[in-house]
Amino acid sequence: MKIDTTTVLSLLSTVALLLAAYITSLRLLPRAARKTRLLYIWHLFDALTHFIFEGSFLWNCFCVYSTTSPIAPTSSLLSTLRSALTFVVPGDPAAKSPFLPPDVYFLGRQDRLYGAAYGTGPFSRLWQEYARADRRWGGVDLTVVSLELLTVCVAGPMALMICEMLRRREVRGEGSRRGAGSGKVWFWMVMLATGELYGGFMTFAPEWLSGSPNLDTSNFMYTWVYLFLFNTLWVWFPLWVLYEAYQNINGAFAQTSSLARQHEKLT
Repeated sequence: MKIDTTTVLSLLSTVALLLAAYITSLRLLPRAARKTRLLYIWHLFDALTHFIFEGSFLWNCFCVYSTTSPIAPTSSLLSTLRSALTFVVPGDPAAKSPFLPPDVYFLGRQDRLYGAAYGTGPFSRLWQEYARADRRWGGVDLTVVSLELLTVCVAGPMALMICEMLRRREVRGEGSRRGAGSGKVWFWMVMLATGELYGGFMTFAPEWLSGSPNLDTSNFMYTWVYLFLFNTLWVWFPLWVLYEAYQNINGAFAQTSSLARQHEKLT
């Protein structure tokens, strides 16, 4: 297992986003309860990840490309990745992406191969690094791109909205009172958590059903850091949010029922 500069910088960038979310929570929610702070940190980290990392993935998908003419020589590792992301059909001089059906071309461009594998910028290199574990992220897989469009354009703004709702609730002094003005924020957290779980399933279900041809589990870093850790974060935290939402909503209904019974006794 080789850990190079790109690997280290990729891991540090993730830690930097988490640290930024934590410091922001200290600044904007100085007296928040531990659970409220953790919810805020998670949703801000979620939003930053969607906007910066996955936003850069979409930028690579739509703006970074190579023509279907021979690619200039480069490092052996990158050459291997690019070769894995293209194939040549006998009798057809144009290289094609293995992620697209026959006679289908991304954005309708037959003369271009899109994706991070064909870029040289820092975010292209970041996704080239992750594509060592899951090569779909080095090219253009239609399912992944479609999910990431929803993630960046819908889930990211929704996570930021939740952060702002948590901040306003804390300013009003409602952060520690179950059901006090919190129904709206819990509704949106449930919506987002459900969407995150669905997105994770749809990202990997096609791989599982086809024998995982694009996944490389040949070493610890690929399997347990890139594929397991980075992806199951968006399983465990959404499940925890759903559990907390259930507890909060169930408590609010119980409180309402208790008040209703007390009212009946008084009348």
